Amino acid sequence: MIFFENFRIAFSALRANTMRSILTTLGIIIGVAAVIAVVSIVQGLQYMFSKEFQGVGATFVMVMPDQPGHGEIARQVRLTWEDGKAIRDDVSGIRLITPVLMGASELKYRDRSHRPDVIFGVNDDYPDVANHTVDRGRFISRIDLEHRRKVVVVGQEVVDELKLGDQPVGKEIYVGNMPATVIGVMEERGQSLGRNQDNLVFVPFDAALSLFGRDAGERLNLYIQVTGTDVIDETKAGIVRVLRQRHRIGAGMEDDFRVIKQDEILRITTSFLNSVTAVVGGVVGIALLVGGIGIMNIMLVSVTERTREIGVRKAVGARRQDILVQFLIEAVTLSLLGGAVGLIAGWGLGAAVASALPGDFPPARVPLWAAGLAFGFSAVVGIFFGIYPAGKASRLDPIDALRYE
Repeated sequence: MIFFENFRIAFSALRANTMRSILTTLGIIIGVAAVIAVVSIVQGLQYMFSKEFQGVGATFVMVMPDQPGHGEIARQVRLTWEDGKAIRDDVSGIRLITPVLMGASELKYRDRSHRPDVIFGVNDDYPDVANHTVDRGRFISRIDLEHRRKVVVVGQEVVDELKLGDQPVGKEIYVGNMPATVIGVMEERGQSLGRNQDNLVFVPFDAALSLFGRDAGERLNLYIQVTGTDVIDETKAGIVRVLRQRHRIGAGMEDDFRVIKQDEILRITTSFLNSVTAVVGGVVGIALLVGGIGIMNIMLVSVTERTREIGVRKAVGARRQDILVQFLIEAVTLSLLGGAVGLIAGWGLGAAVASALPGDFPPARVPLWAAGLAFGFSAVVGIFFGIYPAGKASRLDPIDALRYE
């Protein structure tokens, strides 16, 4: 009962000086709001990354060119489809593999034109490797590749922009200067990772080389699906071995390529996003420190203003610990109120920023641990910066306090 009575007294004291209480907690509110806003946006991004990369499965592996460290003699970095074929033929555990060559060009259909976000040059394994299927028509086949057919698979955004109608399959369009027949429309996937997944075009790999030049085929990516998670590490080691041999990389020299598994992609993105959160958290921690100092100053003022009240309470039997707990509860209550307001404001700010960003940016997500951390840190700030004023109040002599004017 005494504990709850102290809370009632604390709220009464704060209500008696509402504007002062609001200004005192401003530092706490700003600090907590900033942390929660950043955490909510980062958590939304992390959820989107996880959803995107988990879609390709735990057996997905990506190989990409990578410039070695500066300590080595510079050499041209190459990763070609010939490397991909060698991996397919010499490494056990490879189930599917496709080259991924990316470029940009304008599409034309009759009097209309449109520039998609990306044009991909791939082979027939791409839909199963990337878990991206066709909605209407079909995807590029092995026969298309063998006969070097000029065919194209488009996203729904391309269909809409070129006004290909309800039956786009079979229509002739131009990809750059290359005439091509539309053979399929990809399933709609919306925005993901800052890219419109429906504003894409897929052409056979050889056609992409003709469009973008042979040099473009010197630095492509390889998307791979292995036979199972139990052989993924062994397969990765085999890929590294084959590419080091083909690229003539000697012992002790760095690789000029990167082989990344699905879980490593997730780990890299999660680590980066967590680093962003930590840096921002450290910066806004200064605001919390300032807020804590403000609370301590106001509590010292409150002790001075209520000296006679402290004297009366001690005269009627209040102990030192009772006075200490009363003022400590006031400091913690002030800090927790600031934390609660900051939590709500931070979530609202994160949601507003997420909705204002272009594209289908993921909604802000505030995990329970973040809310708990905000309240916990606010309580710690209140205790840390409230203990000195509370101690000062508890040590007042009742006779001196009653004589205080």
